[in-house]
Amino acid sequence: MEIRFSSILAAALTAVTLTVFAETSKPDPEMKAVLDALASLGGKPAETLTPAEARKQPTPADAVKKVLQQQGKSTAPEAVAKVENRTIPGKGGQIPIRIYWPEGAGPFPVLFYIHGGGWVIANLDTYDGSARALTNAAQAVVVSTHYRQGPEHKYPAAHDDVFTAYQWTLKNAASVNGDAARVAVAGESAGGNLAAVVTLRARDQKLQKPVHQLLVYPIAGTDLNTESYRENAAAKPLNKPMMEWFFKHYLGDAGMKGNPEINLAARKDLQGLPPTTIITADIDPLRSDGEMLAKALESANVAVTSRNFVGSTHEFFGMGAVVPDAKEAVAFGAGELKKAFSTTRGTTGKGR
Repeated sequence: MEIRFSSILAAALTAVTLTVFAETSKPDPEMKAVLDALASLGGKPAETLTPAEARKQPTPADAVKKVLQQQGKSTAPEAVAKVENRTIPGKGGQIPIRIYWPEGAGPFPVLFYIHGGGWVIANLDTYDGSARALTNAAQAVVVSTHYRQGPEHKYPAAHDDVFTAYQWTLKNAASVNGDAARVAVAGESAGGNLAAVVTLRARDQKLQKPVHQLLVYPIAGTDLNTESYRENAAAKPLNKPMMEWFFKHYLGDAGMKGNPEINLAARKDLQGLPPTTIITADIDPLRSDGEMLAKALESANVAVTSRNFVGSTHEFFGMGAVVPDAKEAVAFGAGELKKAFSTTRGTTGKGR
């Protein structure tokens, strides 16, 4: 009887565990509405397309607009005080940037923001919602940068461009009503990887380091067999085949393994970096990347604050107009940025 009872108990516990896993892995209703809207727009899987074709596909930002239309709400972007498009010189030509200002007199702290898209797709427009939300929530001037993309421009083109744009931001902060002593970096997905590399390059080249880095579901490795890759191999809007496609087009087969600017979580030289906030989504193949990077930073004695949003998917961060988790995530990230801005007021940031 004891053996039978143990077997029954074990089976029951397994059933409970499976039930909990299934529940926490389902998108919240608001998130599901966006995913349904994205599916209805008729996009094709990126991994079946050429990069040029993939760049023309409907985006999660388009899906958010459709949900707003279905709800009878305005699709106008979140209002900020001012927005200006510019270009700055880079190694491969002019780099498009977009600057956002919050309401107020300034000078404001500055947030250097880098969009996602696997280093292959997306642009400043695709991630406009995130930049606007951070402008208001962090009360900062946001400098959002584009970069050259693969396969036309393989690694390290994107990494070089964003580092160039970061240096421009440091030199020109005062001219955009920003405080050059209070510059932080942020990025989503591939942009999270790029933001972290900006910080590492600044440290290694003895430039002014960011006072904080906000990394939203960052790419931090090339292992396609992590727990979250296995759990979310067929997830939307990002899945394992898409990540394989991104790696192929930006890195190529030879550039994947051992690349220290991609395999961030495996690095042993993460010491001396600024406080870091890492945000992950539960339904995302990159969740484990963020978790492993957080552990690696903590092992290097870097102050890390992290949070995983259950019921949300990759790309949720800029969906505050329709997804409650997005508003909460932006508020969380902006709160950490404000702490860093307030503790570095009046300093130069050099050598920190």
